[in-house]
This record gives sequence, structure tokens and C-alpha cells, in this order.
Amino acid sequence: MTRDEIISVLGPIDEAVIADIALTGASLEELREAFAWIGADEALVNEGHAMPGARVARLIEILEPPEDDPEAPGTMA
Repeated sequence: MTRDEIISVLGPIDEAVIADIALTGASLEELREAFAWIGADEALVNEGHAMPGARVARLIEILEPPEDDPEAPGTMA
């Protein structure tokens, strides 16, 4: 998958993220699927879509912002 293909799906995005995505070996279709899961995971499950495969799941991990971890060092409880 090329840089331009990644940007065509995600829009402007950090070069490090583009590199991480390219290293997964995922296809353009898998990137589109990951992007759809991020925006509407419950809706896709409700529509009967199968859970994402390993590469799509890895793309989701790369693309989703980290959740706040209340037990992370340096945070106030």
C-alpha cells in the first residue's frame, strides 16, 4: 500500500503513522475496513459483520487514540 493510498482513506496523517500502517502489509481494502470499524464498531456488529481479522485489528490499534488509563504512572487518581 502506498503513502498516497493511505492518505486517500485517512486524509492528512502523520508520517510515522503512515510508516506503521505500511509495515503491517495490509491491503487498501483492509485499511478501509479498519477505518470503518473505528467509526462504527457497534453498528457493524449489529449488521452482522464478522469481527476484524488480525491485520485489520492491528490497523485499528495504530489508528485509535489511546484511552486514558487512570492507573498510569504520573496521573492523579
